[in-house]
Amino acid sequence: MTLTTEHRIHSDCISREDFENLFNDHYSRLCAYAYNFLKEQEGSEEIVQEVFFKLWINRSEIQINSSMESYLYRSVRNASLNLIKHISIREKYKEYNKEAIEYDEQIDKDPMNASELELKIRASIDKLPEQRKKIFILSRYEQLKYKEIAEQLGISVKTVENQMGKALKFLREELADYLPLIVLFFKHFFNGE
Repeated sequence: MTLTTEHRIHSDCISREDFENLFNDHYSRLCAYAYNFLKEQEGSEEIVQEVFFKLWINRSEIQINSSMESYLYRSVRNASLNLIKHISIREKYKEYNKEAIEYDEQIDKDPMNASELELKIRASIDKLPEQRKKIFILSRYEQLKYKEIAEQLGISVKTVENQMGKALKFLREELADYLPLIVLFFKHFFNGE
């Protein structure tokens, strides 16, 4: 049986010779296709090899209801997008880790700085008008969504957005000297630390 790109098959019918022909016919084009997503030759080749490997290993379980070519391109596309997503998550984690380390190093250098910073933040929050202060605390410390805050306080979501904008502007001005540390503090605080 010779596999053409238009042939619909149950994949356990693939002979070793047919599989090798399929690999040789499509490998280069699939690598080029993967490269469109990954912009890296080695990674693209690994993705394509993995797709062919899984096809061969799982050939008795995989039911291909489209053309073999469609199946291969879809598999390479999905594998490429999954890799991109994985890399993105890993990069975000590395960035968060770096920021957490910077925060910890800042605190280790000057423990007074951390308590001083917390006092300064609390004092600045206390200067906010009462409703704005409530909204800020519910959003930043209790992590409620704007809609939840609006419902709890009996006000509109637009009012919550407006008040949060004013609170953040005030705090940015009030705490301008501490801004780099505050960014690290809040990221560290809101990621469950």
